[in-house]
Amino acid sequence: MGRVFNFGAGPAALPLPVLEKAHKEFLDFQSSGMSIMEMSHRSKTYQAVIDSAEAGIRRIMCVPDNYSVLFLQGGASTQFAQIPLNLLGKGQVGDYVNTGSWAEKAIREGKVVGDVNVIWDGAETNYMTMPKAAEITESENSAYVHITSNETIGGVQFKEFPKTKAPLIADMSSDVMSRRIAIEDFGMIYAGAQKNIGPSGLALVVMRTDLAERCPETVNHIFRYSTQIKDGSMYNTPNTWAIYIVSKVCEWVEELGGLDALEKINEEKAAILYDALDSSDFWTPCAQKESRSLMNVTWRLPSEELEKKFIAEATAAGLAGLKGHRSVGGIRASIYNACPTAGVEALVKFMKKFEEQA
Repeated sequence: MGRVFNFGAGPAALPLPVLEKAHKEFLDFQSSGMSIMEMSHRSKTYQAVIDSAEAGIRRIMCVPDNYSVLFLQGGASTQFAQIPLNLLGKGQVGDYVNTGSWAEKAIREGKVVGDVNVIWDGAETNYMTMPKAAEITESENSAYVHITSNETIGGVQFKEFPKTKAPLIADMSSDVMSRRIAIEDFGMIYAGAQKNIGPSGLALVVMRTDLAERCPETVNHIFRYSTQIKDGSMYNTPNTWAIYIVSKVCEWVEELGGLDALEKINEEKAAILYDALDSSDFWTPCAQKESRSLMNVTWRLPSEELEKKFIAEATAAGLAGLKGHRSVGGIRASIYNACPTAGVEALVKFMKKFEEQA
């Protein structure tokens, strides 16, 4: 079977040119006689790889010099715990915006560490909308304000970020490096790599360096951001393969024309799919229009039986990963950076044919 169009939510599609380069270098990286996965992370050759990945992130996302770029293990879920461990001090509260399943998991981990205040909750709309910036009011003793910029399951996304006095922290796992943001408006952003920038098993952390000084001495060294900053993400053996792929993805983004060009492509892909969904009552988009994600598009069909039929036939047609999350059902197309426009066009063509035959 040839390659399919992969609409899976994560681990998700990687750019084909990146996979081809990795395939070419897999057995013998830079005439070293070994794979990048066999190479010492302390070698000069590998140091150049991680330096390239960091430099690519800094260039593409315009990361200021007073921010650190870290490549950490454990994915975004580990960050749910590491953030309050490092940043939630005595007498302070962690403010959280509850926009869905991933925000709820961050809230749960925060409560294990200290006081948490949910300052906005989307339960009334079944988490199918995002708050307006003006609706978010932080606590007086807020240590930080935590948001999830894009909820993968519901398919909703912040269009405008709140301005906060306390450091704004964003889980950007499913829309990192997909659009232009002002890094300096955040105290920290973090993301599991497996949706937009690399394979699973890696978290990207971009944080204002001075925030790492808040960490209490009672936190184990390996869980302190300051430890990883000091050692350049090398306190323990990093995920060398994943960081290598991140460096290649950064090269691919810059070859496309950078983040502005990529953002335009992402907007065009989403418009093609949403236009198809809005063109007929046969499809029912889940997210409210003003909160629709450019990365994860969710919708329902007239019945669950039709949804099962749609998924089965789409899979057979080479359109993979369209089943909605197990907690909500329905259909979900994750159209991350690596999903080509041709894939979205093929999906829309299939949808029109399926509706005609239903």
